[in-house]
Amino acid sequence: MERIKLGILGMGNMGMGHFQSILDGKCPKIEVTAVSDTEEKRLAAAKEKLPSVQVFSNAEEMLDSKLVNCVLLAVPHYDHPRYAIACFQRGISVMTEKPAGVYARQAREMNEAAQKAGVTFGIMFNQRTNPLFCRAREIVQSGMLGKPKRLVWIVTDWYRTQAYYDSGSWRATWNGEGGGVLLNQAPHNLDLWQWIFGMPKRIRAFCAFGKYHNIDVEDDVTIYGEYENGATAVFLSTTGETPGTNRLEISGDLGKLVLEDGKLKWWKLSAPEREFCFTAKEGFYVPQTEYEEYTAPVPDGHPILLENFAEAVLDGADLIADGREGIRSLQISNAAYLSAWTDDWVELPADESLFEKHLERLCRKEKEKNRNEHR
Repeated sequence: MERIKLGILGMGNMGMGHFQSILDGKCPKIEVTAVSDTEEKRLAAAKEKLPSVQVFSNAEEMLDSKLVNCVLLAVPHYDHPRYAIACFQRGISVMTEKPAGVYARQAREMNEAAQKAGVTFGIMFNQRTNPLFCRAREIVQSGMLGKPKRLVWIVTDWYRTQAYYDSGSWRATWNGEGGGVLLNQAPHNLDLWQWIFGMPKRIRAFCAFGKYHNIDVEDDVTIYGEYENGATAVFLSTTGETPGTNRLEISGDLGKLVLEDGKLKWWKLSAPEREFCFTAKEGFYVPQTEYEEYTAPVPDGHPILLENFAEAVLDGADLIADGREGIRSLQISNAAYLSAWTDDWVELPADESLFEKHLERLCRKEKEKNRNEHR
């Protein structure tokens, strides 16, 4: 069997997890030929698990070694674009962890470099393998739910303690991660929002920075989005609330979907609501509904996306999550930040230079604060 020769850049929790999945035989079309990390103990751990793997403390040396034709990026957010573009310039295909980067311009430049190089570019949006999200997307995109009205996603089950944030100096910092719950915990949800319901035209967001933790970035977010067709969306997320909720509700002219507790519930109206509203003869009458419910095992999406990536490289298979789509969730989060910083509505795509100006100011302020604390 033909296999891709994969190098893993970053052997922390995610990188080692992907490495172990491949060693466990979950990705038969992948051979890990090299790994790179700045920590020797991580390289030693990889070598112990797979003696044949070549280890590099310098990423560029791995990329230039000719040992790999594909790279999995599991490094900090800011480094995703830098290393992805370095790979593309060498004709190396890339699978990157989420998010694609910290700001939309980075993702756009990644897209351009991947297209120019003609290589495969995937992103680890593994939640797209969940059958319930796939079914919801099919129902909405096919028109079976009718004209879209509203999406409401309450995803507050990302609870984190202060000890979590204290476990790494890079965590929940503007300089380390580029943001908080929107950049660390919620990128999958933002991707699924637009994947199922589409991209809003403008956003008004409220971000609370360090509301529940001793951090400078946001740990509580409410986003309101508006669409060209009149539909709306509300997205709420936090790391400071427990017990949390994860409930996605989507309403359309022909019914409603609810995804919660491992179930997809679908109420189908017997008539389009807008038509029924103006033809019904009684003021408190409602259309009849038909109810369907779906449950399905949730697979481990990480090895599925890795194997799909290998099949795309080897056989031209369609990617489950094309890396070029990574810009969309970033456009939502960038617009949300900019809305909160400017206390105003933001049209999508957000002004890239204005967003970066605000982010750079926060990064400088954070660095100055850290210097003063260590004097």
